[in-house]
Amino acid sequence: MVKTVAIIGAGVSGLAAIRCCLEEGLQPTCFERGNDVGGLWKFSEQAEEGRASIYPSVVTNSSKEMMCYPDFPYPSDYPNFMHNSKLQEYIKTFAQKKDLLRYIQFETVVTKIKKCPCFLHTGQWEVVVEKDGKQESTIFDAVMVCSGHHIYPSLPKDSFPGLDQFQGHYFHSRDYKGPEAFKGKRVLVIGLGNSASDIAVELSCLAAQVLMSTRSGSWVTSKIWDGGYPWDMIYITRFASFLQSVLPSFVSDWLYVKQMNSRLKHENYGLMPLNRTLRKEPVFNSKLPVCILDGEVSVKPGVKKFTETDVMFEDGTVFEAVDVVIFATGYQFYYPFLDDSMLKGRNNEVTLFKNIFPPLMEKPTLAVIGSVQSLGAAIPTADLQARWAAKVFTNSCILPTTKEMMDDIDETMGENRKRFGESQSLQLDYIKYMDELSSFIGAKPNIPRLFLTDPQLALAVYFGPCSPYQFRLMGPGKWAGARNAILTQWDRALKPTRTRAVGKAHRPQPVYDLLKMLLFPLLVLTMLLTFY
Repeated sequence: MVKTVAIIGAGVSGLAAIRCCLEEGLQPTCFERGNDVGGLWKFSEQAEEGRASIYPSVVTNSSKEMMCYPDFPYPSDYPNFMHNSKLQEYIKTFAQKKDLLRYIQFETVVTKIKKCPCFLHTGQWEVVVEKDGKQESTIFDAVMVCSGHHIYPSLPKDSFPGLDQFQGHYFHSRDYKGPEAFKGKRVLVIGLGNSASDIAVELSCLAAQVLMSTRSGSWVTSKIWDGGYPWDMIYITRFASFLQSVLPSFVSDWLYVKQMNSRLKHENYGLMPLNRTLRKEPVFNSKLPVCILDGEVSVKPGVKKFTETDVMFEDGTVFEAVDVVIFATGYQFYYPFLDDSMLKGRNNEVTLFKNIFPPLMEKPTLAVIGSVQSLGAAIPTADLQARWAAKVFTNSCILPTTKEMMDDIDETMGENRKRFGESQSLQLDYIKYMDELSSFIGAKPNIPRLFLTDPQLALAVYFGPCSPYQFRLMGPGKWAGARNAILTQWDRALKPTRTRAVGKAHRPQPVYDLLKMLLFPLLVLTMLLTFY
């Protein structure tokens, strides 16, 4: 029977794992190589080995009401999109208020995790750690890997002919720590994700010239959507998810492209994705189009080759006398303390049931928490993953057979390739995924029941933002404050922007907007029936 659990990493996923283990009566021990909680969000002046790294100006792309721990809302005066230091402050407060720090061993590096000789019977693991130059081995009943997938950079040098001859400086965006060192430089940023766009925009203020190179393009949008509200509070709703699932694919694709292209004609900026209908995560950067308009940033196609001083692009144009190249080319899914074969299967692809459990493991005592990508935020996703994993460890929830898990993985991978593209192996549909996990533990919101018993709450849950509180509303682990948190989420979202109150605050009215949308075709139909 599982009692002791080793948790690797004390970032947002690790803290969720500690708390969920405690809720299930387990005994967690968390190993953190740094000297504080926060993981990715703990800024350091230099990139450190084995730790995620961010640049000083990083701001969240998810709004505060959509990225909190489900029973721990942010203070109402926090900005909707937070600077990394503000989020780190919240994470530390959560760890302190939930009394999680005493379960963490700081400045302790996990060097090896391997099955015990008796694994087939016990499911136990040997965890080897190093602290102050001394190694120590401990046996644990289960392991939760919570160190994330933004640590080991992917820099595909073989894909860039001539790079070995290039005499300028090049590095991965993981090592970028600010624009000051690039004053007066000619800089090429390779990639068109959120980091690439942030860095290019920031450099444009000091660098002599900034170019971006992208092979596939990307949708670029703003964090501010209709009515000036945070994008995710408008876009990530159960009703929107329902429409996407029932509409014919050609209609859904047309609406998606129309929506993404409504504020910015991407073809005019060189940003248009090669496959317009893929639901890859868009770039959230309202400043990039302005920089392109101002001539401070230019967008080019993929790199064809490097020379000693220049870069030639696939369209034949050349960027001459390049000083610096920054590769914003993503990260590898890699855990050096684990045998790669445990987590990867065919074609070296990550093969995990529901992105958590290795399906071929003889005992379900290894879980990977937080290594997914979606339009939803990491914190509530990790919380729900950890809740399910802890219940699997205690046999409160039982996994399907190996064949059933493999079939599910194959089906999910096929769907995700069609929806997100070949390279997006960790991408998933947020609401669908969260509902799946919550149904496993009996915590999925029962919408029909809510409409019968609490219509006001039901309308907010179904038509409003699919906020984290919904997944602690009912069932095991429910939070008594969830209902109030859902009904007051717009108050907290609007408070930090109304520093000069002018009239009454306006909230979105999705039900009213839906009725207006349906009214027009009804009027047209009425006129047709009347006159014909």
